Amino acid sequence: MSGTGKKVADVAVKASKTIDWDGMAKLIVSDEARKEFANLRRAFNEVNNTLQTKFSQEPEPIDWEYYRKGIGSRLVDMYKEAYDSVEIPKYVDTVTPQYKPKFDALLVELKVAEEKSLKESERLETEIAEVQELKKKISTMTADEYFEKHPELKKKFDDEIRNDYWGY
Repeated sequence: MSGTGKKVADVAVKASKTIDWDGMAKLIVSDEARKEFANLRRAFNEVNNTLQTKFSQEPEPIDWEYYRKGIGSRLVDMYKEAYDSVEIPKYVDTVTPQYKPKFDALLVELKVAEEKSLKESERLETEIAEVQELKKKISTMTADEYFEKHPELKKKFDDEIRNDYWGY
């Protein structure tokens, strides 16, 4: 087996062990996203399985003596010579250097978006808690208690009363 193929298979195995699929699945909220995530995971597993089975195994050596007995040494020697003369070129990766900077830039952008999303999520959680608290107290709350939490509404209503604007 070529060294490059073995390295690719080893990297694929390590990558599959470091991905927290369950953790990512917990973050997904929509059904469409779950379907896409399941497709991504299935495709990853198929490629990973192919890499592990196809590239991680060494080819079995050819038993030339077996063929010499059955076919004849002259023909087998000719095939062996041709087989030995085949030179498999080494893979030179020219794609990764092109896309590595783009990928790194996307990772930075992802981190910024993640931080922004977490801040927005915290803000929304706080707002939800406030609304739930308001929902519990709404039946017993006085206008003064409500305006205490929302002074901008009190100012708006006071201005309307002062300007004799009653909504018609």
